[in-house]
Amino acid sequence: VPTRGLSRQREVLRRAASCCIATDMQKIAKFEKVSKERFVKDYTGCFGCGEAEAARVYDGIKLPRRATKGSAGYAVFSTADIALEAGKGVKIPTGIRALIDDGWVLQIFPRSGLGFKYRLQLDNSVGIIDSDYSQSDNEGHIFIKITNDGKEGKSLTIAEGDGFAQGIFLPYGITVDDSAEAERNGGFGSTGK
Repeated sequence: VPTRGLSRQREVLRRAASCCIATDMQKIAKFEKVSKERFVKDYTGCFGCGEAEAARVYDGIKLPRRATKGSAGYAVFSTADIALEAGKGVKIPTGIRALIDDGWVLQIFPRSGLGFKYRLQLDNSVGIIDSDYSQSDNEGHIFIKITNDGKEGKSLTIAEGDGFAQGIFLPYGITVDDSAEAERNGGFGSTGK
């Protein structure tokens, strides 16, 4: 295979991709907060704090955002100060939900640096937020359960407001004989009943 032709093809693809990033990105979703009532109920249930503390946290929730125009991932920010010893985990109510167009899914991953330095893991490997999750009774409230899976005994500290996960929107397809008609109402395994 001539490398000269391959280099030319790669350059054409790089330019085409660059053009798409700058001008043709599809806007297919929107992040918003869940209601204050929903967040306070879920937050106090996870962390055992009072309603006034949960309301204070709610007022400071930051919606996910990309760091640069070339970033695929939307940083998801912690709603609590978290200290995780190696081998320990925690479930974090983020206070956010995603309104997503049909044919797209939001996948949640640990932030790359935290995964690399601490082996931070999502307990379900990859979080899958389907486009119909936002219509659930829980308002589509996104929870992220993480574990410090490091083998070196390093403790991990995440401050309230720090990014700890990232969400990436991806398109998906269905089979030609797909006949799914059920409607979602819930999260974490609600469609497997």
